[in-house]
Amino acid sequence: MKKKKTSSILRKFLLFNLSIFSVLGLFTILYLNAIQPNLVKKVSSSHFIIINNTSDHIERLGVEFNKEGIKQFLLSTRFLFQGLDRVQFFSNKLELIGDTNILDLDTSVFEKSDEVIEEGVEKKKTKIEPFLEEGFEQSLITNIIETKYKDQPITIENEINNSFFVSTISELKLKDVKAGYIVVTNEANNILLAVSERKNFIIRTVLAIALVILIFSLFLNKYILKPIGFLVSFTEAIKNKSDQNIDIQKFFVREDEVGKLTKSIDEMTKELQKRTTRAETFSTDLAHEIRNPLASLKGASELLDKTDNQKDRNKLFEIINHDVERIERLITDYSQMLKDEASLSREKMLKVNLMKIILNVVEDFRQDLINQNKKIEILTNFSNKDEKNYFIIGIENRLEQVIANLLDNAISFSNDQQKIEIDLTETSNNFVMTIKDQGPGFTEASPQKIFKRFYSNRPSKFGEHSGLGLNIAKNIVELHKGAIAASNRINQKGAQVEVLLPKILS
Repeated sequence: MKKKKTSSILRKFLLFNLSIFSVLGLFTILYLNAIQPNLVKKVSSSHFIIINNTSDHIERLGVEFNKEGIKQFLLSTRFLFQGLDRVQFFSNKLELIGDTNILDLDTSVFEKSDEVIEEGVEKKKTKIEPFLEEGFEQSLITNIIETKYKDQPITIENEINNSFFVSTISELKLKDVKAGYIVVTNEANNILLAVSERKNFIIRTVLAIALVILIFSLFLNKYILKPIGFLVSFTEAIKNKSDQNIDIQKFFVREDEVGKLTKSIDEMTKELQKRTTRAETFSTDLAHEIRNPLASLKGASELLDKTDNQKDRNKLFEIINHDVERIERLITDYSQMLKDEASLSREKMLKVNLMKIILNVVEDFRQDLINQNKKIEILTNFSNKDEKNYFIIGIENRLEQVIANLLDNAISFSNDQQKIEIDLTETSNNFVMTIKDQGPGFTEASPQKIFKRFYSNRPSKFGEHSGLGLNIAKNIVELHKGAIAASNRINQKGAQVEVLLPKILS
């Protein structure tokens, strides 16, 4: 099955914004298309009020609906038509019998030419020839009424010399009898201005939003997406064991989330590489350590078939048993060490009492020494009355493992009637735990070698020790941001191991 190609975040972001823009654009077009008809409708509504008032006045005053009567009506009731550009009256025969222009001009105004654009109910615009010129008005009005008028007023929109006019044609009824038609015209340039302003505002808004999105997209791409792309390439190169050199150091100076992510990935990568190297080294060291007892086992087993002396056979059996114990301990401790390393990365550090941990481990060892009938004494050179003050951040069972490994090592070098002492002091920043024994001490020029894996200078009962205990203790101490050191005791026979652990600063 072909793997589906994934698009970048930037592409998805732009596609999402384009979709939103398309939807908003559609609604904007619908809105703009609805602005002018709505405004025209408002003007037309005011025309209907004028038409109804005019009909009431003509009927109340008993005006004759002819040229002379309408002329006198217009001259006497000019207040009715204030704010209007023009009002025209037509008879049932569609003859022009009155025009508000006579209020300011002579009767020749009836021959004035206008060009109109007629819009019907279906909003289909039709260009109408001038209907106010002599010889054209009757036929044109007849055409409009006969083709468009369906007992409902008609609104006409027309532009003349960059001016916008709205006209309304309606029947004029006197005593519920149709007397003729009235045409009300009003200049409505404010409609075009309002539509233009809204269009300009929307265009400016769209351009501003598009500019903001463009700037944000460039910022998103440069400061977020490209660094993430570098990190993806970096991790892919590591996964594929590529020789490609990808430098992510330049992102370390950033203090934001990208910088923190870069540092975390770099630290995680280095930690994984260290673990891989450590696992490879462990495997090599383990193979080397097992090879020696295996060679001894092989030699002892070969001699066993050739030896008839029971004493020699018993000695060979002891060697075989010793080497088997040695191999078993190596494998067991190695397996436990790998489990400990895995669990250390999952366990959470908490506030723990170091003195309490020491006392618990010492009590267990004291009981074990009694059970083994060993005359080795473990002393704690501190009082538990200050127990509440020895708090650190750590993993309790791992700290117990450190103390146990150090005590086990000290006991392995101690003889009966000897003592092991544990001191607990503090400095300004650390607690210092010191374990001292009365054994032979270290013969090495650098005692720190004892913390290496499978160190060779061990007690005679090697089957009981794998050489991993001190190395495990060192790793756990360093995990707790501490330090561990070994040395010979001053002016006294024996060795001592010091463990520094950071204390909680108030």
